[in-house]
Amino acid sequence: MSLTPSNMLPLGTPAPYFELLDVVTGRMIELNTPEMYTGTLVMFICNHCPYVKHVQPELVKLTEEYYTKNFNFYAISSNDIEEYPQDRPELMRKEALKWGYQFPYLFDETQAVAKAYDAACTPDFFLFDKHMKLMYRGQLDGSRPGNDVELNGVDLRNAMNDLINDVPVNANQMPSQGCNIKWKV
Repeated sequence: MSLTPSNMLPLGTPAPYFELLDVVTGRMIELNTPEMYTGTLVMFICNHCPYVKHVQPELVKLTEEYYTKNFNFYAISSNDIEEYPQDRPELMRKEALKWGYQFPYLFDETQAVAKAYDAACTPDFFLFDKHMKLMYRGQLDGSRPGNDVELNGVDLRNAMNDLINDVPVNANQMPSQGCNIKWKV
């Protein structure tokens, strides 16, 4: 496991389009961009990463809470499943059902979507406004496995609340940190 920070895609970047397999429903899901959403959160996660496992309870809590506040969510796994078979789609589906994910859990087999977002680690978070412009990229909060910092999603929650309140999102953002995305050779 290699601790890797986010690449910090430039703020204001338009959300790269994608169409990926939802491992739970078996349907293809495309990035939905209507302005009816307050914001859209794209998360790069996976099954085996200890950093993702650490934040899963807060991810579930945050997404349940902010669905009611008109946010849209997508989780994407882009890891090489040949080298990391625990991230295969059928095991992603089991993980999504176990945790009760209310958001699509998508498989990026070609890794093209992770590259388009310049995703570097799991978890990696990208929050877009209703016009699909990047407003936040960075950490959920300062909690990491074993560092005794409270897991509460404060950094991401603050950005989401700024979108709700139609105020500028603080541009001073800390990168997420986690396992590097497992790129195909």
